[in-house]
Amino acid sequence: RIAEMAKLTQLIDNEVFRAYATYATIVLLKMMLMSFITAYFRISRKAFANPEDMPASKGENAKKVLRTDPDVERVRRNHLNDLENIVPFFGVGLLYALSGPELSTALLHFRIFAGARILHTIAYLTPLPQPSRGLCWGVGYMVTISMAYQVLKAA
Repeated sequence: RIAEMAKLTQLIDNEVFRAYATYATIVLLKMMLMSFITAYFRISRKAFANPEDMPASKGENAKKVLRTDPDVERVRRNHLNDLENIVPFFGVGLLYALSGPELSTALLHFRIFAGARILHTIAYLTPLPQPSRGLCWGVGYMVTISMAYQVLKAA
């Protein structure tokens, strides 16, 4: 048991792992923020997806708020895109951090990914003209591919 605790302590003391944990937490919090933004848009636009979510409305008023809204759908698509990109980053990034990369290279990967995801959200919600959103997505995706390649190369 003491040996297991020593291994865990070594992992926590690993600068690359700490950097991974920091940037993974940043993008996780950004992704969680999307839920609050979705709720804000649903309430402010009075666009609810389920009858039980609606304010106590009857008749025709209930039909008006049980609908989709373009702004709500934009936020939802952004959130879905986060799920499709941040979840793979967690797995690949963890394997990458444990594969023994140089700290400076790992920080570059993690910072570029986090920055690309934050800029992607800004480009999606503002909305900025393309190719801004596509470039942000592509940069983040290529970072994940780069880390995956480095893991395979080290294996």
